[in-house]
Amino acid sequence: MSYNAKNYTEQGGEKTVIGGTLEIKEGASVTGLPLSAAANQVDSTATTVAGLKDDFNALLLKLKTAGLMEADAETE
Repeated sequence: MSYNAKNYTEQGGEKTVIGGTLEIKEGASVTGLPLSAAANQVDSTATTVAGLKDDFNALLLKLKTAGLMEADAETE
């Protein structure tokens, strides 16, 4: 009988594979992960649709720059 575990640490301990669900219980902590935060986007004070569009696009750019949203695909 053989068994393939979804979650395992490779021999030597250099790599752990999570193929199932990783559940972080309340009170637990995770260290060493790079955390990205988007730059602050102030509340919009736009009074026109064009102004609101500019504010929204600024928010999208901040999310992309922080790595929280994929960048736009290159177009030719």
